[in-house]
Amino acid sequence: MSADEDDDITDELLADAERLTGLSLELLGLDPHPDDMTAEQRLQFDPDDLEEMASVAPDERQRSVRQTHLLAGLLWNSSSVLMDQLFRDLGTLRELDTVTPAHVAGTSVLSSLPPRFAHSYDVTFTQKFIVVAADITASLARGWIAPGCLAAELAVRCLLDQAQVTEEIYDLDLPGEWRAIVEEVLLEDAECEALYSDAAGTPDIQRWFTPFTPGDSVPAYAFA
Repeated sequence: MSADEDDDITDELLADAERLTGLSLELLGLDPHPDDMTAEQRLQFDPDDLEEMASVAPDERQRSVRQTHLLAGLLWNSSSVLMDQLFRDLGTLRELDTVTPAHVAGTSVLSSLPPRFAHSYDVTFTQKFIVVAADITASLARGWIAPGCLAAELAVRCLLDQAQVTEEIYDLDLPGEWRAIVEEVLLEDAECEALYSDAAGTPDIQRWFTPFTPGDSVPAYAFA
């Protein structure tokens, strides 16, 4: 991949960052500068912490801001790629008389889901997962809401998988440990990781679309 191609995707992602309005740069790991805080916000920090934030060299600060903007754009871009690939997976499954784990293993997104449940990833499941994934990606613009069910957590995980693929292809200059930072915000106390364990059992796949609590929101189509 040429340097020009790298520059092209970087410019595109930096432009996409302006569209990701549902997550602040601070939530994506950028330390605020005291000069950018209100008096009330500064009261939340110790004087020593404020002094340390203010002591960051301008060029270092500028790079951190750019890296975080790039991360925001990457998440936005990856959400679009994720949905496109999910629709492609759905089209692939619709052409099959019977969906087998081997077929699922050849898909773009469904293959990232817990493999021991691959026999359940049929057309109906995929349609429901697409609706949940669309709801999750919409939160990147309207204001982030924590995943309300296991399927939503898995959709976030797939989103980050796609972001990581793009990062590796283009060797993007992102904040260090960016995925851990984002997971801490988007997947705090997530339960979906247990589904990748051999001890996960074989629960009803519909439970993945059941709200964690009565107050959690899951699209009606997926929960039906």
